[in-house]
Amino acid sequence: MSTRADARRNYDLLLAEARAAFAEHGTDASLRDVARRAGVGIGTLYRHFPTREALLEALMRSNFDGLREHAESLLTAGDTAAALQEWLGRLATGSMAYRGLPESVLAALRDEQSQLHESCVAMREAGARLLHRAQQAGRVRAEVTADELLALVSGLAWASEQARQPAEMLDQLLHIAMRGLAP
Repeated sequence: MSTRADARRNYDLLLAEARAAFAEHGTDASLRDVARRAGVGIGTLYRHFPTREALLEALMRSNFDGLREHAESLLTAGDTAAALQEWLGRLATGSMAYRGLPESVLAALRDEQSQLHESCVAMREAGARLLHRAQQAGRVRAEVTADELLALVSGLAWASEQARQPAEMLDQLLHIAMRGLAP
Protein backbone atom coordinates (compact mmCIF):
# COMPACT_ATOMS: atom_id res chain seq x y z
CA MET A 1 0.00 0.00 0.00
CA SER A 2 1.37 3.44 -0.86
CA THR A 3 2.21 5.96 1.83
CA ARG A 4 -0.65 8.17 0.62
CA ALA A 5 -3.17 5.29 0.72
CA ASP A 6 -1.91 4.26 4.16
CA ALA A 7 -2.31 7.83 5.45
CA ARG A 8 -5.85 8.01 4.03
CA ARG A 9 -6.71 4.67 5.63
CA ASN A 10 -5.41 5.95 9.00
CA TYR A 11 -7.38 9.19 8.60
CA ASP A 12 -10.59 7.28 7.88
CA LEU A 13 -9.98 4.84 10.75
CA LEU A 14 -9.35 7.71 13.15
CA LEU A 15 -12.58 9.43 12.12
CA ALA A 16 -14.57 6.22 12.52
CA GLU A 17 -13.12 5.50 15.95
CA ALA A 18 -13.51 9.12 17.06
CA ARG A 19 -17.15 9.04 15.99
CA ALA A 20 -17.68 5.90 18.09
CA ALA A 21 -15.71 7.21 21.08
CA PHE A 22 -17.46 10.60 21.04
CA ALA A 23 -20.87 8.90 20.76
CA GLU A 24 -20.02 6.70 23.74
CA HIS A 25 -18.11 9.16 25.96
CA GLY A 26 -18.90 12.64 24.60
CA THR A 27 -16.55 15.18 23.07
CA ASP A 28 -14.13 14.79 26.00
CA ALA A 29 -13.37 11.17 25.07
CA SER A 30 -9.73 10.17 25.38
CA LEU A 31 -7.78 10.86 22.20
CA ARG A 32 -5.28 8.18 23.24
CA ASP A 33 -8.18 5.74 23.29
CA VAL A 34 -9.28 6.91 19.83
CA ALA A 35 -5.77 6.29 18.46
CA ARG A 36 -5.54 2.91 20.20
CA ARG A 37 -8.93 1.82 18.86
CA ALA A 38 -7.82 2.84 15.35
CA GLY A 39 -4.65 0.79 15.73
CA VAL A 40 -2.31 3.76 15.37
CA GLY A 41 -0.07 5.74 17.70
CA ILE A 42 -1.09 9.03 19.27
CA GLY A 43 1.45 10.78 17.04
CA THR A 44 -0.44 9.61 13.96
CA LEU A 45 -3.65 11.03 15.39
CA TYR A 46 -1.98 14.38 16.05
CA ARG A 47 -0.43 14.47 12.56
CA HIS A 48 -3.91 14.24 11.10
CA PHE A 49 -5.72 16.23 13.78
CA PRO A 50 -3.41 18.58 15.72
CA THR A 51 -6.16 19.41 18.25
CA ARG A 52 -9.37 17.90 19.60
CA GLU A 53 -11.24 20.69 17.80
CA ALA A 54 -9.63 19.73 14.48
CA LEU A 55 -10.91 16.19 14.95
CA LEU A 56 -14.35 17.42 15.96
CA GLU A 57 -14.44 19.78 12.98
CA ALA A 58 -13.62 16.93 10.61
CA LEU A 59 -16.42 14.85 12.15
CA MET A 60 -18.96 17.68 12.07
CA ARG A 61 -18.08 19.33 8.75
CA SER A 62 -20.68 17.42 6.72
CA ASN A 63 -23.33 18.03 9.41
CA PHE A 64 -22.60 21.77 9.44
CA ASP A 65 -22.59 21.89 5.64
CA GLY A 66 -25.92 20.06 5.61
CA LEU A 67 -27.40 22.51 8.12
CA ARG A 68 -26.29 25.47 6.02
CA GLU A 69 -27.72 23.92 2.85
CA HIS A 70 -30.98 23.07 4.61
CA ALA A 71 -31.31 26.65 5.87
CA GLU A 72 -30.79 27.94 2.34
CA SER A 73 -33.50 25.61 1.00
CA LEU A 74 -35.93 26.81 3.69
CA LEU A 75 -35.51 30.49 2.78
CA THR A 76 -38.24 30.15 0.18
CA ALA A 77 -40.74 28.40 2.48
CA GLY A 78 -44.08 30.15 2.81
CA ASP A 79 -44.38 29.71 6.59
CA THR A 80 -41.29 31.43 7.96
CA ALA A 81 -41.87 30.31 11.56
CA ALA A 82 -42.34 26.67 10.51
CA ALA A 83 -39.17 26.88 8.40
CA LEU A 84 -37.23 28.27 11.35
CA GLN A 85 -38.64 25.60 13.67
CA GLU A 86 -37.73 22.83 11.22
CA TRP A 87 -34.15 24.10 10.96
CA LEU A 88 -33.84 24.53 14.72
CA GLY A 89 -35.09 20.97 15.19
CA ARG A 90 -32.45 19.65 12.82
CA LEU A 91 -29.78 21.74 14.58
CA ALA A 92 -30.85 20.46 18.01
CA THR A 93 -30.96 16.85 16.83
CA GLY A 94 -27.46 17.21 15.39
CA SER A 95 -26.31 18.80 18.64
CA MET A 96 -27.34 15.66 20.48
CA ALA A 97 -24.94 13.50 18.42
CA TYR A 98 -22.19 13.83 21.03
CA ARG A 99 -22.49 14.79 24.68
CA GLY A 100 -20.68 18.10 25.04
CA LEU A 101 -21.13 19.16 21.41
CA PRO A 102 -23.38 22.17 22.12
CA GLU A 103 -20.76 23.57 24.51
CA SER A 104 -18.05 23.02 21.91
CA VAL A 105 -20.06 24.85 19.26
CA LEU A 106 -20.87 27.81 21.51
CA ALA A 107 -17.23 28.06 22.62
CA ALA A 108 -16.04 27.92 19.00
CA LEU A 109 -18.35 30.80 18.07
CA ARG A 110 -16.58 32.97 20.66
CA ASP A 111 -13.04 31.86 19.75
CA GLU A 112 -11.86 33.02 16.34
CA GLN A 113 -8.76 30.81 16.70
CA SER A 114 -10.87 27.68 17.07
CA GLN A 115 -10.76 25.25 14.17
CA LEU A 116 -14.53 24.92 14.53
CA HIS A 117 -15.07 28.68 14.38
CA GLU A 118 -15.50 29.11 10.62
CA SER A 119 -17.94 26.20 10.27
CA CYS A 120 -19.94 27.33 13.29
CA VAL A 121 -20.13 30.93 12.10
CA ALA A 122 -21.34 29.87 8.65
CA MET A 123 -24.00 27.69 10.29
CA ARG A 124 -25.06 30.54 12.61
CA GLU A 125 -25.32 32.93 9.65
CA ALA A 126 -27.53 30.49 7.76
CA GLY A 127 -29.82 30.25 10.78
CA ALA A 128 -29.71 34.03 11.22
CA ARG A 129 -31.12 34.47 7.71
CA LEU A 130 -34.05 32.21 8.61
CA LEU A 131 -34.53 34.09 11.89
CA HIS A 132 -34.44 37.47 10.14
CA ARG A 133 -36.98 36.30 7.57
CA ALA A 134 -39.34 35.10 10.33
CA GLN A 135 -38.85 38.41 12.17
CA GLN A 136 -39.65 40.41 9.02
CA ALA A 137 -42.84 38.37 8.61
CA GLY A 138 -43.80 39.24 12.20
CA ARG A 139 -43.63 35.60 13.34
CA VAL A 140 -40.69 35.95 15.77
CA ARG A 141 -39.88 38.73 18.23
CA ALA A 142 -37.66 41.39 16.67
CA GLU A 143 -35.23 41.56 19.60
CA VAL A 144 -34.16 37.89 19.40
CA THR A 145 -30.61 37.45 18.10
CA ALA A 146 -29.09 34.50 16.30
CA ASP A 147 -26.67 33.95 19.20
CA GLU A 148 -29.57 33.81 21.66
CA LEU A 149 -31.37 31.36 19.40
CA LEU A 150 -28.31 29.08 19.23
CA ALA A 151 -27.93 29.22 23.01
CA LEU A 152 -31.62 28.33 23.39
CA VAL A 153 -31.32 25.38 21.00
CA SER A 154 -28.20 24.18 22.82
CA GLY A 155 -30.17 24.22 26.06
CA LEU A 156 -33.06 22.37 24.46
CA ALA A 157 -30.69 19.72 23.09
CA TRP A 158 -29.06 19.27 26.49
CA ALA A 159 -32.42 19.01 28.28
CA SER A 160 -33.70 16.53 25.70
CA GLU A 161 -30.66 14.30 26.17
CA GLN A 162 -31.70 13.88 29.81
CA ALA A 163 -35.14 12.52 28.95
CA ARG A 164 -36.15 8.89 28.47
CA GLN A 165 -37.48 9.75 25.02
CA PRO A 166 -35.09 12.47 23.74
CA ALA A 167 -36.73 12.97 20.33
CA GLU A 168 -40.19 13.43 21.82
CA MET A 169 -38.86 15.76 24.51
CA LEU A 170 -37.00 17.83 21.92
CA ASP A 171 -40.12 18.18 19.78
CA GLN A 172 -42.18 19.28 22.79
CA LEU A 173 -39.54 21.75 24.02
CA LEU A 174 -39.11 23.20 20.54
CA HIS A 175 -42.86 23.84 20.26
CA ILE A 176 -42.82 25.59 23.65
CA ALA A 177 -39.80 27.67 22.63
CA MET A 178 -41.40 28.74 19.35
CA ARG A 179 -44.50 29.92 21.22
CA GLY A 180 -42.20 31.95 23.48
CA LEU A 181 -40.42 33.47 20.48
CA ALA A 182 -43.69 34.66 18.93
CA PRO A 183 -44.46 38.37 19.26
